Amino acid sequence: MTAQLQQDSGAHPAGAEARPGPVRVMIVDDHAVVRRGIRAYLEMLDGMEVVAEAADGQEALDMLRAMAVHQQPPDVVLLDLVMPRMDGALAISRITTQYPRVRVVVLTSFGGMERVHAALSNGASGYLLKNAGPDEVVAAIRAAARDEVFLDPAVARRLTNQMVSRPFGLAALTERERDVLILVGNGRSNREIADELVISERTARTHVSNVLRKLQLSSRTQAALVAVREGLVAPQG
Repeated sequence: MTAQLQQDSGAHPAGAEARPGPVRVMIVDDHAVVRRGIRAYLEMLDGMEVVAEAADGQEALDMLRAMAVHQQPPDVVLLDLVMPRMDGALAISRITTQYPRVRVVVLTSFGGMERVHAALSNGASGYLLKNAGPDEVVAAIRAAARDEVFLDPAVARRLTNQMVSRPFGLAALTERERDVLILVGNGRSNREIADELVISERTARTHVSNVLRKLQLSSRTQAALVAVREGLVAPQG
């Protein structure tokens, strides 16, 4: 964390380009008091400009669409996870897909690892808990603007502990679960998986759920992409 804050003091990592103007920030949180407090703090700092506020993920996307028309999107979206209409995890995925130059930093009260994995896998460049100090919030925004990743220390520890305490990725799957992943990658339904492996449909459904959980994925489509990426199945088409 100390090294990260030293970079914030004005030095730039080797090879990184200095940003020509202030870091443009959009704040997304369903609590107006939170938005205004963050805005007031950021606007006191040199090199920061709050360009928009939104109360949920859908409003943020609507604003981004309007800003993109004028080629003035924010550099960083500071975003809560639990919001009405469209939650943060889905908003992160859509923002990073539709606006690949916009970075997203999560600022939330929820530190559960399932939410952390969902945010990071959907493209978040940072994850902070709301008990973080103001300096950490600023450091995370500036790191994201430099295309770096900044994690809350508690979140980073949990991620590290997970990686060293149990198998990760495909290594975490049993032989049967790998077979299921291959079948999912080939577009098979639970019924078809059950028939192929001579098991009940309920057991097939359980295996699919276990594969998604162990690979920290949220859909069969993501699992199919993993199967292709890892060379377990041939790309379709």
